[in-house]
Amino acid sequence: MATTMKAIQLRVPGGPEVLEEVDVPVPACGPGQVLVRARAIGAGGPDVLIRKGIYKWMPPMPAIPGNEMAGVIEAVGEGVPADRVGQRVFVSARELPQRGGCYAEYIAVPAEAPFVLPDAISDTEAVSLGNVQLAQAMLLGTQGGVPVRSILVPGAAGGVATALTQLAAHHGMTVIGTASTPAKQAHALAHGVTTLVDGDPEGLAERVMAATGGRGVDLAFDHVGDRLLIACIRALAPMGTAISYNIAAGLPSEDVFLTLRSLLSRSLAVRTFSIHTFDADRRQRRALMETAIGLMRDGAVKASPTTSYPLAQAREVHALLDAGAVQGKLVLVP
Repeated sequence: MATTMKAIQLRVPGGPEVLEEVDVPVPACGPGQVLVRARAIGAGGPDVLIRKGIYKWMPPMPAIPGNEMAGVIEAVGEGVPADRVGQRVFVSARELPQRGGCYAEYIAVPAEAPFVLPDAISDTEAVSLGNVQLAQAMLLGTQGGVPVRSILVPGAAGGVATALTQLAAHHGMTVIGTASTPAKQAHALAHGVTTLVDGDPEGLAERVMAATGGRGVDLAFDHVGDRLLIACIRALAPMGTAISYNIAAGLPSEDVFLTLRSLLSRSLAVRTFSIHTFDADRRQRRALMETAIGLMRDGAVKASPTTSYPLAQAREVHALLDAGAVQGKLVLVP
């Protein structure tokens, strides 16, 4: 086995240009660890936050980004059964002591961290599993027992959004979605969206109300913030919840609490959400991932369409992420 490997590293935060392809030693496989050789590496939003130096869970510099990897166990450390060599696995940085580390040809991780991949899930499909895990946590664990009949998913062709729409359809929910181009609209309709509406925050609530017979939706998922969060609140049914899982456009200028009070007769709620909520709950976090693997294995949820690039083209991939010019999942291949 090689003693050095290719990895993508940053020494200072910044734009895509700070990502450097470097030669570094292959990590030692210590006691209780397994060494995984990468076959497919997911690239997404948390990697961009690491690159910019603004992720709340930053790894120390110099840092190797990357939070998801599918590969094969190449070696095992002391105390780990030798028959695990050759096992296909998925590595999620959510199971590691710190985030990042997956933009590399190899990674050494605790033996209990990786998830075994069934043959029905390819390497490139596997790097979308984190989206399904996140979608489950948001969709099924946020209403406190109130039945969810309908949801609103703006930007329904995105990675997390696609997992949400498929999972909601699997559970028999009505899915109202928005998508900005004909290709994205076709993707959304093919992945669980029941009805498409215009995504402009101005009038979005009224369009959602019309599409639901005046009732509104039980859950609305906002990844933008600003005016869209307010529109999501206004689109809710009685006892509904708007879930803010990203805030790409910044905080709303309108007072969120005053908006809720102005709609008092509906008893609405806003919940912020982060998968880091489960950092200290290993049992529930891993159960969510095991369920995600089962859903994808059985075809109930399909992976986002993938576009693959060589690992050496990480800068180009991050330029696409920065531009929002992404439909489906971007994958780096060593």
